[in-house]
Parts: sequence; structure tokens; C-alpha cells
Amino acid sequence: MDKILEGLVSSDHSVPVKRAIVKKVVEAAEKEVTEEQCQSLFALTTRLILLGEDAFQRQIGLQVLEAYARYHRPEFERFLSKDFVLSLLQQGYGHLDRKDPAIIDYIHCCLRLLISCPSVLEIFSVIQVEVLRMVCERPEPALCARLNTLLSDFVQCIPRDKSGVLFCQQLVRTISYFHCFASQERELREYVGQVTKVSTLLQNIWKADPATLLPSLQEVFAIISSTDPSFDPSIALASLVQHIPVQMITVLIKSLTTDQNVKDASMTKALCRMINWLSWPLAQHVDTWVIALLKGLAAVQKFTILIDVTLLKIELVFSRLWYPIVRQGALTVLSHMLLSFQHSPEAFHLVVPHVVHLVQSLRTDGLSTSKAFLLQFTELIHCMMYQYSGFPDLYDHIIEAIKDLPKPGEEKIKLVLNQSAWTSQSNSFASGLLRQVGKSETGKTGLVNLGNTCYMNSIIQTLFMATDFRRHVLSLHLNGSNTLMKKLQLLFAFLAHTQRAAYAPRNFLEVSRPPWFNVGSQQDCSEYLRFLLDRLHEEEKTLQVLESAKPKVASPVDTGNKDSTGQTSPEDAEESSLSPAEAKPVSDGRTMIERMFGGNLITGIRCMQCNCISEKEEPFTDLSLAFCPSATSQDSSQPEGPSEEPKVLCQGSVNGGSETPEPGTAKTPASNVNLVPVTNGPPLSVPDLVNYFLAPEILDEENAYFCEKCSSLQRAERTMKLVSAPEYLILTLLRFSYDAKCHVRRKILDNVTIPPLMRLPVHSASMHTQCSSSTSSPLQVDSPESSENLAKKLKPSQKDEEEEEKEWIDGAELINRGGEMSVQSVPYVLSSVVMHSGISSESGHYYSYGRNINGADGTQHPANHLALKEDSGNGQAECSPSTCSALSISPERGDALSNSGQEARDWLLFNDSRVTFSSFQSVQNITNRFPKDTAYVLMYRKQDLPGQSVNGGLMANGMRVSAEPPLQKELLDAIIKDNKLYLQEQELNARTQALQAPSSSCSFRPNGSDDNNPPGSCGPSGGGGGGGGGGFNTISRLVF
Repeated sequence: MDKILEGLVSSDHSVPVKRAIVKKVVEAAEKEVTEEQCQSLFALTTRLILLGEDAFQRQIGLQVLEAYARYHRPEFERFLSKDFVLSLLQQGYGHLDRKDPAIIDYIHCCLRLLISCPSVLEIFSVIQVEVLRMVCERPEPALCARLNTLLSDFVQCIPRDKSGVLFCQQLVRTISYFHCFASQERELREYVGQVTKVSTLLQNIWKADPATLLPSLQEVFAIISSTDPSFDPSIALASLVQHIPVQMITVLIKSLTTDQNVKDASMTKALCRMINWLSWPLAQHVDTWVIALLKGLAAVQKFTILIDVTLLKIELVFSRLWYPIVRQGALTVLSHMLLSFQHSPEAFHLVVPHVVHLVQSLRTDGLSTSKAFLLQFTELIHCMMYQYSGFPDLYDHIIEAIKDLPKPGEEKIKLVLNQSAWTSQSNSFASGLLRQVGKSETGKTGLVNLGNTCYMNSIIQTLFMATDFRRHVLSLHLNGSNTLMKKLQLLFAFLAHTQRAAYAPRNFLEVSRPPWFNVGSQQDCSEYLRFLLDRLHEEEKTLQVLESAKPKVASPVDTGNKDSTGQTSPEDAEESSLSPAEAKPVSDGRTMIERMFGGNLITGIRCMQCNCISEKEEPFTDLSLAFCPSATSQDSSQPEGPSEEPKVLCQGSVNGGSETPEPGTAKTPASNVNLVPVTNGPPLSVPDLVNYFLAPEILDEENAYFCEKCSSLQRAERTMKLVSAPEYLILTLLRFSYDAKCHVRRKILDNVTIPPLMRLPVHSASMHTQCSSSTSSPLQVDSPESSENLAKKLKPSQKDEEEEEKEWIDGAELINRGGEMSVQSVPYVLSSVVMHSGISSESGHYYSYGRNINGADGTQHPANHLALKEDSGNGQAECSPSTCSALSISPERGDALSNSGQEARDWLLFNDSRVTFSSFQSVQNITNRFPKDTAYVLMYRKQDLPGQSVNGGLMANGMRVSAEPPLQKELLDAIIKDNKLYLQEQELNARTQALQAPSSSCSFRPNGSDDNNPPGSCGPSGGGGGGGGGGFNTISRLVF
């Protein structure tokens, strides 16, 4: 019979004829056949099944084998001996390799035919040993899938006890070697199906023998935590996660995170690879396990791992949102990673560039689930933009893309952030490197946030953008000195010439930080600015005294050109950068800070009983502008009585710039932070606040004035007059106040219009008198009531455009008032604006806008040309000379300016490490678009009209350097050295990434040397707080 079958298979007969003959052979199986014929048939059919040339031959072999094995079972039992099975599994069959899936299929088929025979037990024992050996050889997915089918049908073949544990562990490791290189969908589906079969086998084994589960999971962790750079485990391991009982999560995660034998590098690898599992199409509960591990690591304060993994994997997780099959799990993980990463906006900003494209895709992909998913996604984005407010350049296009979608309420956002935070008060972050990025297209250098140092960064960038001040600092010859000015000069040199995208000003922070500023806490930028300028001023004064005590030595240059530090002035040493008129400055004994930022203010008090006047002249470096009570709210922290209205000259409160500081007041929890309501009236402007600052004030009742002439307390009028205008006018808007009645800290969120150009009324100095008649006083008023009304009832300017422009007419003309005091209207152009983002004085974020003003004269700006042209085209001023005025640019002109190429790149936005191009329109509209972002410190540059020299001719004093001074050798050497170091760092980073070397300290860490205490509050919820208070327990106490 075997000869007939063999001849039939090799014959040329048609397939129907062959099928008919095979049918006769199968029917003959019922008849008696000799032992020899049976063995021959079994051998032939085995050869056809395993080595058949085509599917027809294999099918014939299978039919005949099944028929004869059924009717001649003893003979088949003797044929399929354990030795034969062992040879198949160890040596293969003919040219067929032992690892060929056909071998497993053949044995599987034979076992089904022998299931009731006693000899099958011997075969089971052989298979138990062999399958363990096979999985140790890391078979391919196809063979593993066939093996799974065999073991699922014949569980007796599965190894038991210790061998069973080892089998599970080796099968897990085998899965880690599964890699799919297919590109066709059919092949990908086949691969996923094979992996699913293998994982199902493990699930069945775990259910049958729970003792195998924990060792299997330990093997999974050992695989994914491997730091061997040559081994990258397959994401097919994700197929196992859905079979792990969810109730084991808590125990397993606690065991992993508290195991001291698990190194940080291994845990980082494991977490990264688990996040990779989000790409597995059929995996369930992967997001649950990833989030559980993230929370477990946060619970044991493994923040270094969390930061590393988040920055490394956040973009991959975001990319999974494009694929509907894994989208929901990826969003869950993305939400947790972003919402918990609350010390820095870096993670969120990595995905910001992709947000708009994803939103557009979700709107147009036509899937029924996309709409609901889009709502979840936009809610997350709103939370993140609230958390990290203060980046309008990044968020504008996102807000535009999602403007028609629902926005969650502020309370819900706060709740979500609070629930998602890591241990928010902890500071277990280790030192690390900031991700290196290329320098921005602006060519400017950012400043690394060293742990709540945005207050310093914004001020440094503001001073750096003060062109004349920067040039003068860089031109000073301070070689060998160790002064604060030298440190500032070095910092300016790095900002101007380093190759780094962002420079870390650690040394300058250490020497310039006020002693009462807590390390790592948020502080008031205006307070820091005053302290810095005061230190520089006092330092130069001290050097002047020391220099004057030395014997006079003849100088090779004019001795009148000595700089105030005792060194040869930069105008002498760098004469090539000066115009002839600037080359010989006149030494007036003033320090550079006084010449650049110093002005003078006369405070006069007139007794309203005897008209006796007392005047006192005081210097200032900035004007602190309070909001009038009517412009904020009835319950504002501003005292209601006019006699108590404070006017701060150049000393701000340590308590967050408060108008009414309360020494010793305890820090108020953030839950008590109240906002001063924004009024519905016309917006205030900076000139309005200046006018309010300069307006007469009535001293009465508890604040009555003691008149020496009357020898009693009298009602009096206090006035302020500017008698000397600074080159750079610094204005601080007093937005933070303390309400003694309600014991709450408030921020005034009123929008204040910032004019690009402004005029300041400057009076000529008058004689200081103890007493004079009302007729001789320049402070005459018609009645006490009118003065009081002027002082306390400020109305925002609502003049027509034509009238406002007339106020600029002939501003340099001296106007005589009563023949006794002349007033000069001094023009100023906006140079920089420091913004505060947040709602509290103890937390938040500072960033600044700076202006590219080139050359010594601010009139080069197009808006300035407009102003000066209008000034020179009119013959007489019609405005009050004692009133501050601003130029109102018409919408048409404003659009023309904002749309011009020069204007579009005329402003820069400095946000710690980021520097981007901006526009004046962005500066003006920032509070409208982001209500928590308000102007706090403004810097204006005084303009000299053509042919005129205001305030004693500062250009003649050599204060204006007409070009960037050449870099001195000491500075140049320091920059070259650091640039080389930077290149070495870049090369090292590249090598490290190429080798995939494990690292537990490659995370973004802004704290630097400030990481000894809990971070302060450079967080998203606001505050230019002065004290930086350490008593808060709130989600807003975050660092960025």
C-alpha cells in the first residue's frame, strides 16, 4: 500500500484522479494490514507531512496517517516512540531543522491520535524537558506560537515545579527577543497574533500555578531594567501586562521602589521601557502600571528618575496620540507626566510645538471618538498653560487653535494640579545638566534659572538692554579687580559673546543677592534692582574716596577724564568708539549709577494756615507708582484717608513691594490670596500713575503736619516736583499690597496702558526756604478743596488723539510758570518692561521685554521718528507743563509700525533661558490676553532732541558710547575659555547619547547651588514676592 501511495504522489495524474485513489487508500485502512505495511505507511506519511513538496502532498500524508493511526493504534504507538519524538525535537527530520514549526505541528497532530494510549505519558515527560530547552534557545515568534498551541492542548507537557518557574522565566525572556521588522499590515497582524498566543500561554500557567507569577514578573523587571547597551528588549513584553492582576500593583510597586538593590539607572531604564509599551496596539493596563510606578517613585522621592524619564520620553508619549488604537492610554500617561512635572515648564514646552498640528488633525480625522478626545486634550493644555503662564510667544497660536473649545474653570485647574503634584515641598533634586539647545534666532543669550532666580534674570536682561549703560559697563577698565561692577561686566560680556544658548549666572547671583533673600525662594525683582544699583553706587563711592586719598600722579591723558573708579575712563582708552564731542568728559563726582539712573525730587510741604513752605531735595533711582484707590477697589489695601496715602520714592517694601508694608507680618497662605478687582472704566496709563504720584496730597487729621511757624499741628499740602531727570527712568508699579483689615495679600491686576513715548515734567531747582508767603510760592492753589480733589480724584486720560499729540508739541521748550519756576517737558522712549505672571506676591514668574535701540540716540526707532516729527512741526505746547504726557499713536500708524519688518524684530522677549522676537503690540496686549501677566517694572530712556542736550549735556559728559566697545583681553580670554568648555560638553553629551550610557543625573535642574532648601515660588500662580516666604503649603510654590 505504501508503494501505491508513493507512486501515486509522484505520478502525473490529475489532482481529481489522485484524490480518488487516495480515498481508496484511506478506506483500506479499515482492513487488516501487516505490521510492516503499517510502519512503512507511517514512515511515508511522516515524510510527506514534513518534507512534502506542496500543500497537496502534505494534505495526503495527513489524511492517510490519521486513518491508519486510528485503526492500527498499537502499530502507531510503536512507531511514535519517545525516542522518535526526542530525535525530532533534537535533530529535526531530514533536511528539516529541529526549530522548524512544522516539527511542533507534526508532534501536536500525533499526540491527538495517541491521547488515550499509555505510552503518551512517556512522550509528555520528554516534551517537558525539551520545551524548556527550546525556550532557552530563544525561538522565533512563529515557533513559540506553535509551541503555545501544543502546550495549551496538552498541559501535561508544561514543566512543573522548579522547572515550571524556570520555564516561565525563560519564556518571558524569549518574548523580550521578539522583534518585528515587517512593514506590511498582514505581517504586522501575524506578528501581533503570535505574541498574543505566547502571552496567553503564560497567563494560563500563572492561573494554574500562582507560584510562577512573581518570579516571572521579577524576570520582566530584570529584563527592562538592564543597562546593557547591546540589548534592547522588545515592546512585545507589553502583551504580558494585561494578564497581571491589577490588585497586585500596590504591592509590586512598593517592593520595586523601596528595594535598595535597584539602582537609579536601572529604574530609569525600566520606566523608559514601560513607557515604550504604550506603542503596543493590544496592550491593556499599561497606562495604569506606568502611572503607578511614577507615583511610587514620587512617594519615595526618586525625583531624579522622574525628571530624567519625563524629559526623555514626553515627546514619544505625545507622538502616540496620533494613533487611535493607543491614543487613550497615551493621553492618560501624558496627562500625569505633564501635570506632575511642576518644577519646570521644560517638559510641557517640549510638546508645545506639536499641539496645534494634533488639534487640527483631531478636528478633521472623521473618527467618532476624536471629538471627545479633543475635549480631554484641550483641557490638559489649558491646565498646563495656566500652570506655566508667562510664555505668550509659545501659547498664542495654541490659544487661537482651541479658542472655540470649552475651558475648565480656575478652581478645577487648581484641583487637578494639586492632585497631580509630586511631593511639592521637597527638594531632593540632584544636580544635573540643562538640555543643550541651539542659540535662538535672535542671537541673544538667555539666562538659566538657578532656582527661583527669574527675578534676577529679568533685571539683568533689562539692564543689558539699556544700551548706553551696557556699553559703558563693558568699556570700563577693571582688570584685576574683584568688585561687583567687575562681575556685572563679565556677565554682560558673556551675554554678548558666549556661544551658549543660555548662561548660568551663578557667580553673579552669589555676590549680588541681598543677604535677607532666602536661597531658592522667589523674590521681588524691583527690590533686587534697587539693592543692585545701590551696591554698585556705594562701591564706586568707596573707590572714589580711596582714590582721592592717594597722591596725585600725572596721567598721560587728561586728568579730568578719570573714571569714578579711579581707573582711566573708557572714553579715553577706547577713544576710537567715541565721537570727538564725547571724548573729554567732565568729572562731576557722580557715580555711573547716579549719572545713568539718578534723578532728584523735591518734596515740599506748605502749611495751609500760614503758607509757610518747607522743601527737601532727595535723590532717586526709581519711582514707585501707586494705584489710586478709585482705580482699584473700595476694599483695597490702600488707606482710605488722603492723609495716609503713601508715596514711595526709591525704597520699596521688602514684603513684596507692598504699598503699605507690615513689618513682622506672617506669611499668608496662598488660599488667602485675594485679587483686587479690575475696574470696568477706561484703562489707566503709565502717565496717569506718574501724575498721581506727583499730584498734591493733603496732610490732615492723624497725619497732620507740625508747622514750626504756627508751633502746632496744621493741615498742610505736600507736593513733589522732579528737578533732575535721569538718563534711564525706572518706574515700578506697586501691584502688591497687604490689607491689614482682612489680613490678605493682594495683587492689583488692573491693565495699565504702556506708552512707547512719554514726557516727564521737570522743574528747575528752586531755593530751599523755611517759610514764604503764598504769593512767592510756586505751589499756590485756589483752595484746599481743589488741591485735595486734584490729589485724590485721578481720572484716566480720555483725550482725543489730536489733543494727545498736541501735548507733545515743542516739549523741550521751557515754560515759565508765574515767572518763578520753569518746567521742561523731557521726552522718554520705552526701553524695557519686566512682566510679572501670577496672582500672588509670594510666587509666580518674571520675564521681560527689551528693545533693540541701536546707537546713542533713541530717536532711531520708527515710532520715535513719528514723535519727533510731530514735535518739531508745531510751534507751541498747549499741555500743562506739570503733567506727564504720552504719545498716542493712531491705530493706522500703530498697525503700520507693528507690521513693518523693523518693528516686528525690534522687541525681544527674555524668559529665562528662552529669547524670542516679539513686538510692541505684544507688550501692550499681554494683560488682555493673559490677565495674570502684568507690567511691573518699566525702564524709559531719555531722548535728546536734535541739536539739544538735556540735563547738562550728558553726551558731552561722555556717557554715551556710540558703538559696542571692543572686548578687553581679560574678558575675551574668559569667554574663549568658556566657549571651549561648552564645545567639550557638547561633544561629551553626543558621545554619551551615542553609547546609550545610563545616567541618573542627566536631568534639567534649575537649582544649581540653590538646591539646599525647598524651592521658592517662581511658579505659575504669580508673585514678585519680596520675602519668598517659606511657610506656604500650596500648589503655587513651584520653581520655574
